[in-house]
Amino acid sequence: MSLEQLPGGQPARLVTRNLSLSWGSKRIISEMDFALPQGEFTVIIGPNGCGKSTLLRALSRGMTPSGGEVLLDGKNIQQEKPRQIARELALLTQGPTTGDALTVYDLVARGRYPHQTFFRQWSAEDERVVAQALQAVDLLPLAQRMVAELSGGQRQRVWFAMTLAQQTPIVLLDEPTTYLDIAHQIELLDLCEQLHQQGKTLALVLHDLNLALRYASWLVMMKEGAIYAQGLPQQIVTENSINEVFGLSCRIISDPESGKPLIIPRYQRGIIQK
Repeated sequence: MSLEQLPGGQPARLVTRNLSLSWGSKRIISEMDFALPQGEFTVIIGPNGCGKSTLLRALSRGMTPSGGEVLLDGKNIQQEKPRQIARELALLTQGPTTGDALTVYDLVARGRYPHQTFFRQWSAEDERVVAQALQAVDLLPLAQRMVAELSGGQRQRVWFAMTLAQQTPIVLLDEPTTYLDIAHQIELLDLCEQLHQQGKTLALVLHDLNLALRYASWLVMMKEGAIYAQGLPQQIVTENSINEVFGLSCRIISDPESGKPLIIPRYQRGIIQK
């Protein structure tokens, strides 16, 4: 899909050209051209092992391509300084594990490090941003608790708060709802929608298809290391596409809350024996 066909009419800041990615000798993605739509809430879906998280990691400079390149504003991100990239885009990886020896406040405060320089040290503005991020995820009362003392869901919200505190125009989130109960999943995705409404560019990897369809303004479907389809959810999500990508027989109805597609898996009669 060409840049001219992307939504919004704005040039994409983050793109790939002939991108190939490998883990060891295993090729995951081959010669992919991709553009992250500017100002959109993009959600990437696909079966396990199709390359969703690998693509997101490469987009954030967290993985060196085996071929091709990732460009931010026309510059190869592998050749840019890490601090400069960290001021432009933030990545929350799937199940981050470091930080247990820190307090909640100290971990969230790490999101401000890309903004620190020799001439600009910690400031009242940094204090305000960290407090605001903690308030957004309802963890301000736990600011002085050790991260190791928190539940898995609370830890995930701390990491998300650190991502908020980084205040980047591009936000990449790999399975951000991991460990969260349904109420906190909706709360976090509502926060993502607020970021979208503020003009930020988001890219999320989600496994829950119906949550993906409800929140995405732009949907990317991946299969076997390639983009199967991308576009508006209501345009590319069909019973046939879900069956081809996920091997799932389903019905598609309209979500009564959002008007977006809602996937209803068909009952496979005879599988469950009573």
